Amino acid sequence: MTEISDLVERVEQLKGTRVLCVGDAMLDRFVYGSVDRISPEAPIPVVRIERETAMLGGAGNVVRNMVAIGGAPTFLSVVGDDAPGRDVTRLVGEHGEIDPCIIVEPGRQTTIKTRFFASAQQLLRADSETTAPLCDAVRERMLANAERLLPRVGALVLSDYGKGVLSHRIAADLIGRARARGKPVVVDPKGIDYAIYRGATVLTPNRKELHEATKMPVDSDESIIAAARHLIATCGIESVLVTRSQDGMTLVTGAGAVHHLPAEAREVYDVSGAGDTVVATLAASIASGASLLDGARLANVAAGIVVGKVGTAVAYASEVVAALHHDDLWGGESKIVAVDGAAEIVGRWRRKDLAVGFTNGCFDLLHPGHVSLLTQAKAACDRLVVGLNSDASVARLKGPARPVQSEAARATVLASLATVDLVVIFGEDTPLELIRALQPDVLVKGADYTVDTVVGADLVQAWGGKVVLAELVEGCSTTNTIKRMAAR
Repeated sequence: MTEISDLVERVEQLKGTRVLCVGDAMLDRFVYGSVDRISPEAPIPVVRIERETAMLGGAGNVVRNMVAIGGAPTFLSVVGDDAPGRDVTRLVGEHGEIDPCIIVEPGRQTTIKTRFFASAQQLLRADSETTAPLCDAVRERMLANAERLLPRVGALVLSDYGKGVLSHRIAADLIGRARARGKPVVVDPKGIDYAIYRGATVLTPNRKELHEATKMPVDSDESIIAAARHLIATCGIESVLVTRSQDGMTLVTGAGAVHHLPAEAREVYDVSGAGDTVVATLAASIASGASLLDGARLANVAAGIVVGKVGTAVAYASEVVAALHHDDLWGGESKIVAVDGAAEIVGRWRRKDLAVGFTNGCFDLLHPGHVSLLTQAKAACDRLVVGLNSDASVARLKGPARPVQSEAARATVLASLATVDLVVIFGEDTPLELIRALQPDVLVKGADYTVDTVVGADLVQAWGGKVVLAELVEGCSTTNTIKRMAAR
């Protein structure tokens, strides 16, 4: 049995792991609004649209998850010569860790999935898509790119959404080329003919897909094992990892081994994209040298994190590590996160109509003044994010003898406080860029400032937020504490 410490170390080893992901790129669009009346035209709610966002979907969500877990994926896909296709290309380019290889096919329609939300509930999904196979010229170009890219990666992922990129024996061709080079192949399958994936290292169907592909019952452990073994025997697949929603996962190998992994989710909020998380984490793990079973264990943990989020979300490496430690105090999430992780978590809070507050500082040698500031800040919001100056930033602001405690120590102390919901370390002298990224509803600083002198106050007020000046505790400062210690 693998120790938790070994799995935590394995997460660290995922950083920079190269995986080639080939599949159907999509644009996931989210429209958020409010509902306060029923349409007079039909018994349906009228959504007053307040904001819209877009992110990579389909195979694009697989590469997003690889980036979140620490990997460095190469993304090979095809989009149309249209506005959504340009949006997909732009979004891929915003992730510096992704090596993009996006081919444009003139006349093709890029797939878009639009989801409408109100009061944290999904009301409707509208799809605009294509399932047409690639034209001969684009197909040959894609295969040539795969031939060039395969030697550089540790594994191949085929993310098949049935939108044409992997049709016409392209999947079989890619699997053959990868296995000829000794590269493992992870397939997220589509349709009912899994023989087209012959030679793959592992398939990751969900329970429903397994039933549709085998026409066998899948309502018990024994029936799922039997169906998976049928796939292995008839389709030439090495292993099958069946995702089973609330029942976790089951890994069945061609060697006869069976492993049941219990569900890791504490709260199921939205299952969108959880399969992409499984594929991404499993493939990155295998590419980094992990066993198939250890990769499945990490994928199971990551999936448990993602289903607690809204939309096509991702699981960050820090969240996976925290979940491995069963950090129940934080609900499976680490309070200390990077800015990208914080932005995603803040977005989730906002979709639940929670007011997000922000304050910042060096917080070197925590004292009653700090505690008072944080208490007042939390009283002004539902969730409080603390921006923490890095060691280098503190040294520039306070002098070379500071900080007394490292950024890791200071962040750990802050994260232990019940008033603090997230800690984000920033390296700049001011938190301006962090405020821009998180867009808090409430900005809190001490009353030794005025609203005009608070960094980011103009931004927060511009998007409808407010600035709160917290009362100070007299005689409390880290500088004075250090002076008294030196005097003694």
